[in-house]
Amino acid sequence: VGELRISRNTLREAFQMLTHERLLSHEPYRGVSVRVLSAQDVTDLYRVRRVIECGALTAAAGDATLDRVAAAVAEGERAETQEDWQGLGTANIHFHQALVALAGSARLVDLMRGILAELRLVFHVMANPRWFHEPYLGRNRDILALLLAGDRTAAAESLADYLYVAEQQLIDEFSRAE
Repeated sequence: VGELRISRNTLREAFQMLTHERLLSHEPYRGVSVRVLSAQDVTDLYRVRRVIECGALTAAAGDATLDRVAAAVAEGERAETQEDWQGLGTANIHFHQALVALAGSARLVDLMRGILAELRLVFHVMANPRWFHEPYLGRNRDILALLLAGDRTAAAESLADYLYVAEQQLIDEFSRAE
């Protein structure tokens, strides 16, 4: 606490907030640690993602602009060109945040931010970030094209399939790690 120049109460409150956000675990008399998620956690997170993200696409506000979605795809393309696979993963997160923002709900955006923060705890199990992130850039392009064409239903269906594939990849990786 002295090295950080913050009070114990401030640190305790930060730990409580991060525990509430499901990023830390607190065990009495043992302390606080970064959560280790399980395959069951992945399944639950992806269930929530399908409801939120696919629902956001079908409920997108009539005046919703696709600028943020297109910018996230462009960000991913730049990262791919530079072979920056962690950057591509970040661009992918921005893509999903932009999809949820189409619904025009600050609460959904905040909820999605928390879900994606938890997922970052999972992505470390992927030994090869290029192998995991690169194929989704093409899927992001396809979803953007469907949205630009005005076909929200097909975009939501494509996204649901995308999320099932990603979930299965992560679960398969968990089973290899165990």
